[in-house]
Amino acid sequence: MPRLQKNDNFIDKTFTVIADIVLKILPTSKEEKQAFCYYRDGMSAQSEGEYAEALENYYEALVLEEDPYDRSYILYNIGLIYSNNGEHTKALEYYHQALELNTKLPQALNNIAVIYHYQGLKASNENKSNLARTMFDKAEQYWKQAINLAPNNYIEAQNWLKTTGRLKNNYKYM
Repeated sequence: MPRLQKNDNFIDKTFTVIADIVLKILPTSKEEKQAFCYYRDGMSAQSEGEYAEALENYYEALVLEEDPYDRSYILYNIGLIYSNNGEHTKALEYYHQALELNTKLPQALNNIAVIYHYQGLKASNENKSNLARTMFDKAEQYWKQAINLAPNNYIEAQNWLKTTGRLKNNYKYM
């Protein structure tokens, strides 16, 4: 049974119906339509915690999707799955690939910063102060970029930057 028929809640069903209508009326190629179907199925599987199924769909979407902007979101979602599974190195690879295609993806920048911050905390707990400082510096760099793109988001990151003295100017983070 296709993933689309498994959606049980009203919002998912509504999104699926609207997406199907839009997909039929948009002048897109067969490959683009197939890529979108795989992407949509990947998002559905991911939201249900079916990460292996989501990855299969995302990888199929990557094979078919040619648009760099759309590919960036597929890569971002693959990064999310690897991050959720604790595979931070792989997650970073996919987040960076997404940013190569779409530099205006603050959520990827934020997630990279979160990983570096986590690694900094881990190094700090292991009394590896030089490594911790390096990871915190990287987190700072990526959070500042994310905040520049989305100034009203990432409040916890902004607070961390302020409380650690890493915020020198309240209006521009770069």
